[in-house]
Amino acid sequence: MEQNAMLYLLATVSLLCLEPVHTTSPINIRHSLVNQLLDGYEATQAPVADGLPVTENVQLYILSIDSISDSSMDYDMSFYLRQRWYDPRLRFNESLGIENIELDPKLMDKIWVPDLYIINEKTAKFHTVTVPNKMMYIYPDGLVLYSARVSGVFSCMMDLHKYPLDKQICDIRMESYSHSASTLVVRWRDTPAEISSTLRLPQFDITLMRSFFCDQQYMGINYTCIGLDIHLERNIGYYLTQTYVPCVLVVILSWVNFWLSIDAVPARISLGLLTVLTMTTQSSAAVRGLTVVSYVKAMDVWIFACLFFVFAGLLEFAWVNVSNRVESRRKSVLDLPSLVNGNAKRSPKTESPTSQREGFSFTPSKNREKARNIDRVSRFLFPAAFILFNVGYWLVYLVLWEPVIDKHSDSEGVTMTVNLNDD
Repeated sequence: MEQNAMLYLLATVSLLCLEPVHTTSPINIRHSLVNQLLDGYEATQAPVADGLPVTENVQLYILSIDSISDSSMDYDMSFYLRQRWYDPRLRFNESLGIENIELDPKLMDKIWVPDLYIINEKTAKFHTVTVPNKMMYIYPDGLVLYSARVSGVFSCMMDLHKYPLDKQICDIRMESYSHSASTLVVRWRDTPAEISSTLRLPQFDITLMRSFFCDQQYMGINYTCIGLDIHLERNIGYYLTQTYVPCVLVVILSWVNFWLSIDAVPARISLGLLTVLTMTTQSSAAVRGLTVVSYVKAMDVWIFACLFFVFAGLLEFAWVNVSNRVESRRKSVLDLPSLVNGNAKRSPKTESPTSQREGFSFTPSKNREKARNIDRVSRFLFPAAFILFNVGYWLVYLVLWEPVIDKHSDSEGVTMTVNLNDD
């Protein structure tokens, strides 16, 4: 009996040794931990602890600014919206050896997220190809990191007084929609925004970005608000080649009239009308696509001045032509008695000495010389006046006049210089 009992014990121990040893894998630990954290978690309640509001820190990572429209006064931008806050309900033990929990997008709807919205948004969307472009990390101390990719069209009220030599400030403003300052405080991180190294703008250069606070009160309730000013400087290269240089050439072409003969009436009329019509067409093309504003823009001043110079050249020819026509009419009147005298020679007739002294001999007219002098003076007066206009125009719009468009210069915030030319 004792021998049988010993054999049974040995068989039992052998079977126990052959059974696999079950160990808890990190994946199972994370899965169990997520289930434990979400058990009884209420995603509709803000994690307010000890009566203190939740502090949310926000940062933008700007991927692209696709277009800045002068006509609709808005801009397209794509960015990562990065948010971080503390939720005590999501704390877990560090001894488990888990640095953080990467939450699946399907579970993110079960976690409370600040109801941040963009005030100056026209249209916006979250990206969902191929999966929802958002992520959430949960740390042992309850820190939640949340990021989502957003693209949208945002309004930007522009000051076009100096267009196209202007600088603009386009902003983006965000605040909580339903949570007051007693529940949620929205603030920027130490670095409010970052820009992708691949970002390039075709018409503007980003000179700097400046964060600001725009806390508001609605219906007697305080709400926290944050904003970011994006300072833009327009590139003038396109306008130089498409507007400024062509206008200068048309104005110079109108001066050719002053070097043509005062008797070349058809040529001078054709050239004068051609330059006026060309400037009219150029003015229409220069303002095409711009929104209608009630003030005068720098481009309007330029187009009007160039149109004035070519029109003044046409008027100068009219003055020269009138002066020359006076002499032509006088010459025609003087030639008529000569013709009569030639016919009278066919019958013998003695001309009196007085008649010869009062003969109708033609001498150069002062009016014709005056017309030529007008052209001579115009050859130097018009270029000199146009050069003086250019000196004043570029000096005023590029150096002396700087409209005040920084609405948040007095607000507390962080200013960041931007250099997109670095490798």
